[in-house]
Amino acid sequence: MSDVNAPLKANVNMLGQLLGDTISTHLGDGFVEKVESIRQLAKASRQREPGARDQMLTLLNQLDDHELVPFAKAFNQFLNLTNLAEQFHTISRNCDELVCVPDPVDLLFGGLINGKAKMDPQLLLSELERLEIDLVLTAHPTEVTRRTLITKYSAIIECLAELENPQLSEQEQRQQNLRLRQLIAQIWHTNEIRTQRPTPEDEASWGWAVVEDSLWQAVPDFLRQLNDRLEAHAGLQLPHHVAPVKFSSWMGGDRDGNPNVTAKVSARVLLKNRQTALTLYLNDINTLISELSMAECSDELSARTQGSDEPYRVELRKLRDKLALNLEEVEAGLAGQAYRLDDGQRLTSKQDLLEPLEVIYNSLLDNRMRLIANGLLLDTIRRLHCFGIGLTRLDIRQDAARHSSAIAEVTRYLGLGDYEHWQEEEKQAFLLRELSSRRPLLPNSWEPTADTKEVLDTCKLIASQHQEALGSYVISMASLPSDVLAVALLLKEGGCQFAMPIVPLFETLDDLDNGPKCIEQLLSIDWYLGYIRGKQQVMIGYSDSAKDAGVMAASWGQYRAQEALVDACKAANVDLTLFHGRGGSIGRGGGPAHEAILSQPPGSVDGRLRVTEQGEMIRFKFGLPKLAVQSLALYTSAVLEATVLPPPKPKQEWRDLMDSIAEHSVSAYRGIVREEPQFVPYFRAATPEQELADLPLGSRPAKRRADGGVESLRAIPWIFAWTQNRLMLPAWLGAGAGLQVAINDGAQPTLTEMFQSWPFFRTRLSMLEMVYAKAEPNLAAYYDRVLVPQELHHLGQTLREQLEQDIQTVLKLTQEQTLMEHTPWNRESVELRHPYIDPLNFLQAELLKRCRSHKEEVDDIKQALMISIAGVAAGMRNTG
Repeated sequence: MSDVNAPLKANVNMLGQLLGDTISTHLGDGFVEKVESIRQLAKASRQREPGARDQMLTLLNQLDDHELVPFAKAFNQFLNLTNLAEQFHTISRNCDELVCVPDPVDLLFGGLINGKAKMDPQLLLSELERLEIDLVLTAHPTEVTRRTLITKYSAIIECLAELENPQLSEQEQRQQNLRLRQLIAQIWHTNEIRTQRPTPEDEASWGWAVVEDSLWQAVPDFLRQLNDRLEAHAGLQLPHHVAPVKFSSWMGGDRDGNPNVTAKVSARVLLKNRQTALTLYLNDINTLISELSMAECSDELSARTQGSDEPYRVELRKLRDKLALNLEEVEAGLAGQAYRLDDGQRLTSKQDLLEPLEVIYNSLLDNRMRLIANGLLLDTIRRLHCFGIGLTRLDIRQDAARHSSAIAEVTRYLGLGDYEHWQEEEKQAFLLRELSSRRPLLPNSWEPTADTKEVLDTCKLIASQHQEALGSYVISMASLPSDVLAVALLLKEGGCQFAMPIVPLFETLDDLDNGPKCIEQLLSIDWYLGYIRGKQQVMIGYSDSAKDAGVMAASWGQYRAQEALVDACKAANVDLTLFHGRGGSIGRGGGPAHEAILSQPPGSVDGRLRVTEQGEMIRFKFGLPKLAVQSLALYTSAVLEATVLPPPKPKQEWRDLMDSIAEHSVSAYRGIVREEPQFVPYFRAATPEQELADLPLGSRPAKRRADGGVESLRAIPWIFAWTQNRLMLPAWLGAGAGLQVAINDGAQPTLTEMFQSWPFFRTRLSMLEMVYAKAEPNLAAYYDRVLVPQELHHLGQTLREQLEQDIQTVLKLTQEQTLMEHTPWNRESVELRHPYIDPLNFLQAELLKRCRSHKEEVDDIKQALMISIAGVAAGMRNTG
């Protein structure tokens, strides 16, 4: 590594040494020497030293069964500690300029106000005020790290931060080093793998923990920083109601393909959301009671407190008592006990909390106590504008087929025919008729099936909530207007009195292509226009579209769909919010958020953005307050820049070329995944896809249907499996082939122009580079040699040759000698992990072989395999 990264290298070495000491104490010097020998041989093998790889494999194969688990565990924790050191480096005092770029908000404001744009400061403030960025936390099964370990990892980063303090005494340094040793020992003696699959409620608890441990502090810190930048560049203050970023969640609300998420589960999650929020606000209010001891106040506050000589404390105590009563009610509900507050005591919306706090805030301003007002009190007010009374708004997601089936059950019972067999026009006519009717559709005497009852119970739950507790109702596999109207009718029949946003999710390539027509038809319906009141939300699926067509064709399909959706909503005078269903991996739309947002079609952002934050990426982006502040700044600056300085429209020549590239790309992708008869057997042999089902990652089953093939496999395990054997197939297959056809047709000058001038195309190639850098064809070949039947070897060879050709194709277009030449930090970040991931991969292949050859289960082998999967996931980071 380069000298500028010396502090990072020092921390990696220190943490590695402490882990080595811990292992030595537990298992002896001999075991540590064996681990270190394998690590050094892995490093030498990377440097192509003769015989190094064979020596490493010999040592791996000589490991006794009882050594498998500690060996896998050692390398897994080396990788986790390396991740920690790198994560800390981005917020470290010693962070070098290659990693710690300047504050993006500061750069953007400076460019807008003082650069070529010469933007009016008031206009900048207006654009800031209308920003609506909604980050939706999801718990798809990619976060393999246990919550108990995450807590210890956070404590390690706190120690690293303390050790950077030059004012520490020798005694304080010794204390921090001792604490580090204790934490690493605790980690080593803790099981990495959960013994039981988490429940949806467990998953939701990770979301609450991120808010409580990090975002609760990060949000006001970020808004204070945003205010400072605005004041420095524009001479204006950020109004206290401005909260550009808010948070929603799918944890406990996403029932698509997950029978474990029920109406009862969602009800408990909503209660726990509220419980966490009330507890956090109660802590804030108690601190404010201690701090706001002043006597001078406004006439309004004096009247509210009957002329008290401590008016602020009196008003805050009233609020504290109300919070405590509401908390008691919630806790009684969670315990299954009846407890009913008077309406005058219930806090139903954020305004119930805001109103007294704003009276206090204005009183302090009126009495020249601005410094006090803008302390914790302002932080609490800003938290309320961000988190509301329910912490994170819960989205509900369900498959379109479940709604259709429920309505069909009703129509059959009423003797109206089978709704599922009707034409689209008939469905729409029936749904609109019932939506306009004042009588209920559902008969009192009717007993629905269990599946339909669950759909109806979910709608009744929604109806029982305050609108602020909920986000949107997302419909998976939506394709027609009736899919949206069906949900509206079910919500009406459930008694819902508010217009919950209903969001069609267009997932496959065909759905993306047909989605704009669906929205056009919806916006031509008067009843629907009245329902949405000028605001339409559409979700763009990245996972299933890439799984369906490959990343290149899918990304171009997503781009075209967004353009057409913008035009359709503009024609109807409706504000469009695009909801991007991104994952952590490149194959699921992942990658740097800033570049991704700026590469969207012009006009598709316009101050509004919803995006999923998934799995382990939540921890990497928001797990620490300083990291979260950086992430919030990146999102805010990118959405603002895409709004006020949208990218240019692509030339028609570029569009035509992308159409051609996408066409050849999808053909190449499907030619392997769908049309190659030996692909499925190869996939199942060459990757741990079948074994992943044994890893208790998340609450959702890995497949939509237990008896299905690759087509029924969920997008996340599909990506995860190929990440494990390092071929990274879904993230690149078809893309290079499409580009190479264009080059062969003489389009290289146009492609070069697109790379230099079109953010969408440049970002696409940049993502491919990152994938190629993480792919390891030699390792994938080893998996083939150990696991794949001889008659399927030719397919692996073909895929690896295609990968090598694709890398050369992209380098030809970027005009670089090596991958990620323009982002050396990212390249070094990948290379830093090689000596730790490589041995795990080699071991994993051997463990898979042993597992598959043993008819009876061998606990040590299975446990070591699970740890190796977790370790590779930790090393690759964005795995799902």
